Amino acid sequence: MKIINKISNFFSKRTITASIRNKLMMDWSDENKFLENRVKRENLRQLEKRSHIVYYFHSLADPYSHLTSQVLENFIKKYNIELKILFVSDPNNVFTPERKMFDDYCLRDATELAKYYGLKFDSVDKISKSNILSAYKILNYYYFHKKISQIEFIKLLKQISSYLWSNQTNKLKQIISNFDEQEKVFFNIQENTLLEDGNKKLADFDYYFGSSFHYEGENYWGIDRLHHLEDRLNELNLNRKKSHSYIISHKDINNDLENIDFSQINLKLEFFPSLNSPYTYLSFKRIRAIFEKYPIKFEVRPVLPMLMRNMKIPPIKGKYILSDAAREGRKNGVIIKNIYSPIGKPAEKAYSLFPKINEKGFGFDYLEKLMVSSFYYGQNIGEDKYLEKTVSDFGLSWSELKKELSNNDWRQILNNNLEDMYKGGCWGVPTIKLSSVNDDYVYYQWGQDRIHFVEKEIISKLSINHQ
Repeated sequence: MKIINKISNFFSKRTITASIRNKLMMDWSDENKFLENRVKRENLRQLEKRSHIVYYFHSLADPYSHLTSQVLENFIKKYNIELKILFVSDPNNVFTPERKMFDDYCLRDATELAKYYGLKFDSVDKISKSNILSAYKILNYYYFHKKISQIEFIKLLKQISSYLWSNQTNKLKQIISNFDEQEKVFFNIQENTLLEDGNKKLADFDYYFGSSFHYEGENYWGIDRLHHLEDRLNELNLNRKKSHSYIISHKDINNDLENIDFSQINLKLEFFPSLNSPYTYLSFKRIRAIFEKYPIKFEVRPVLPMLMRNMKIPPIKGKYILSDAAREGRKNGVIIKNIYSPIGKPAEKAYSLFPKINEKGFGFDYLEKLMVSSFYYGQNIGEDKYLEKTVSDFGLSWSELKKELSNNDWRQILNNNLEDMYKGGCWGVPTIKLSSVNDDYVYYQWGQDRIHFVEKEIISKLSINHQ
């Protein structure tokens, strides 16, 4: 991990590495290279006469893995593939800044995901280490020594995961008690017996989280990204059932707002974006659609990018983020094309103008334009000529606003915004906060792939207030 940290530090610097960072970001997100790689991998697979092997990495202490275990049976039945299930450890802290906050958020998020997708999750604050070891002993025995079918093993994994996440120690002990003495010989193991192959293979695939799939050069994290893998398998005609529906898909949101007295609604939506975030770039159109559609107050509250908050993003994580964001963007009609990372001075100069532009009512539009420039046109948003034209396009005075370039008041504003994010257990962007003007209600959500949760929450509050 020392090497990873050194590389991460190198790429977070704001000097000559900027051009290297821009090129890598474009390489990781480039659609043509993405498609070329798929063709190359498929040709190689055929040449080597390999079957269609999908790897799945499961972490017993990971709530997302618990959810994924519940869809594996449908997955293997639907697609003509060879599924290899491997077990992995918790991710290294280098991949999870704000680890305590990360763990708490994952529990909260997985609980909401389960409700949304109709899965089961009786969450506990923390899984007992002794229960995890018992689970590993059981799974190790069936994985290495007991000949059962893959479907039977998947059902067992689902069952064991359920016992772990509902803290049913007695159920695990009951399974162990049913083994005879000869079988129990295989229980004298350490959990890393089962983890060794999985951890190595996951690292070979340049990935770091459990609840992830890998197929021919691409990683897919959790049930949220399973549809991308399904798209690829469908393109290869591997769908046994020829069904076009996804195993996991978004539910339609009931947004019938007829007969609702909008004057009685006192909801406020606060949007926390940051420059340099590809996921933030993807979110602007959908956020705009929400505050234009629903009778709610709206405020945009930018924060510094993580790399400017002394947070490290290892290159393999950066690679996944860019490739995944580009993949998500193509699915939602928001294309990442040319990239110019604004880390450092460009971001600082662009942020310095934000308070005054926001006062004029153009704060959201301004940040959206900056993001489009950074992730589609590949423009340096810190150049004076660029900022002058952007300000002028909004009908504002450049001679007046350029004075703000030497003003550091924006830093405190962004720090205050960040503190609010942390109060809601969020450290990454885009973060969205929904609150009520009339009471103590507050709801935080993180991620461009959770915007539909926010809309669902808005509908729920509108319906409650209407009753």
